[in-house]
Amino acid sequence: MHGKAAALQVLQETGLTPLDIDAIVYATVSPDRLLPSQACDLQAILGAKNAAAFDVGAACSGFVFALSTAEGIIAAEQGEHVLVIAAEKLTSIMDWSDRTTAVLFGDAPVPRSCAEHERPRDSVGLPEDGRHARRAAVSARRGATHPPSEELLKDHSYYIKMAGREVFKAAVLSMADACDHALERAGLSAGDIDLLIPHQANIRIIEATAKHAGMPMDKVYVNVDRFGNTSAASIAIALDEAVKTGRLKPGMVVMLCAFGAGFTWGSMVVRW
Repeated sequence: MHGKAAALQVLQETGLTPLDIDAIVYATVSPDRLLPSQACDLQAILGAKNAAAFDVGAACSGFVFALSTAEGIIAAEQGEHVLVIAAEKLTSIMDWSDRTTAVLFGDAPVPRSCAEHERPRDSVGLPEDGRHARRAAVSARRGATHPPSEELLKDHSYYIKMAGREVFKAAVLSMADACDHALERAGLSAGDIDLLIPHQANIRIIEATAKHAGMPMDKVYVNVDRFGNTSAASIAIALDEAVKTGRLKPGMVVMLCAFGAGFTWGSMVVRW
């Protein structure tokens, strides 16, 4: 269970017990198994018997989607404490002979998460466009349509495939749009943002997103050089590091921005 360490970290930092958790929202595209959900397994491991538990599968946008879902649960007064986890083991679904993907993606080596339930959200946007699913996806030949077989492993259709150039163009445009959308809904400008934490896809996408948003790179958090693309976990790891290193402090305004397979993309402005 690659989310257990993150959950225990959050409980320790917040002083909560497993019985205080009202819901567990788990962002991942690399669960240990399809059924039951990763969140359900984590609930059992923690002994969080009062918590509703479910997964969010929005690929690299998963953490932003999970945070928005958690905020909705709290806003609807369906819970007070929501545990959001983002963790991945992408090496288990990578084709090591495919250099267009194997050199990009990584596991979340020390799963991180951050309790968001007491920090007000200024704006959020979660658009999707399913027409582009084949450009960055685990092949359609995985799941109920094509049950496990020897053929899936032989032809490598079980593993992550990505049309890199097409994804790059879409990622830059979508993340730029997401930043614009978040700032507009929050009634803010780029100058009001203290820190931008984008999905850590690659440095070129990050730099292009920052340039469009009018954010200097010294206000953008980057750790892709150390972790690679960890999908749903990338923003969670960066957010955790930013807090622990003092880059993000109480009262600061942070913008989260992500793009993932589907295509999915999302943005969120949070006053920390």
